[in-house]
Amino acid sequence: MKNFITRALTGVLFVAVLVGCILFNPLSFGVLFLIISAMTVIEYGQLINVHTDSHVNIYITALGAGYLFMAFMGYCTNMALASVFLPYLLLLLYMMISELYLKRENPIGNWAHTMLSQVYVALPFALLNVISFQNDFTSSEVTYNPVLPLSIFIFLWMSDTGAYCIGTLFGKHRLFERISPKKSWEGSIGGTVVAIIAAVVLAHFFPILNIWEWIGLALTIVVFGTWGDLTESLFKRQLGIKDSGHILPGHGGMLDRFDSALMAIPAATVYLYLLSV
Repeated sequence: MKNFITRALTGVLFVAVLVGCILFNPLSFGVLFLIISAMTVIEYGQLINVHTDSHVNIYITALGAGYLFMAFMGYCTNMALASVFLPYLLLLLYMMISELYLKRENPIGNWAHTMLSQVYVALPFALLNVISFQNDFTSSEVTYNPVLPLSIFIFLWMSDTGAYCIGTLFGKHRLFERISPKKSWEGSIGGTVVAIIAAVVLAHFFPILNIWEWIGLALTIVVFGTWGDLTESLFKRQLGIKDSGHILPGHGGMLDRFDSALMAIPAATVYLYLLSV
């Protein structure tokens, strides 16, 4: 019961902060995900340093994640030119070249995990800016639309809730037993149905997309979110750990909370771009 209360309180606070910062204004949105991006990359680096024979410079990779997020935000809001990405490219070059001089035992592993911290963790959070800011090319004005980034998390939360409830009651056929023995096809289908219902509700209140486009976005997020969840499960299984961290009592670490989003966000970005062309 104590663990349930801790988990519930942490969950409510987590959702309140996330929803509140996204809805309040672009600055609170930016500050929140700048912090989340850096913290998640640091957590990833610490896991690699402790549980593998590779080494990641957590400070440099966190700096890269933070800068990448701010560069995307500056570019997407027309506050910076494309040249804002040049320092980040120089930082990537430093990450590669520095390994030549450090004489560590596993340079290839170090390179791989350093780059993965940027591609797997930092880039998805940075892409939230592409989803959040819409450029009106007729007037050169940029508008902040918090509904689209928030919808990603709504669909993921609804899908997870539906999958848990339906899977607990009716789950018999394992979805991916080798990686995640508890997930079932019944739960996955149930979660998808709940997400579609959420899409219909959003279409009613926010007609920025029509109902079929909202449903398509929900399906995209659910499918890729499931793959994101399985990817992190495989990652933890490979490292031999249960949770990625303990920063969120009862919920594990940052990777545990954003595992689905790390694949859902890039997929949603592609989907929304295809709708706009």
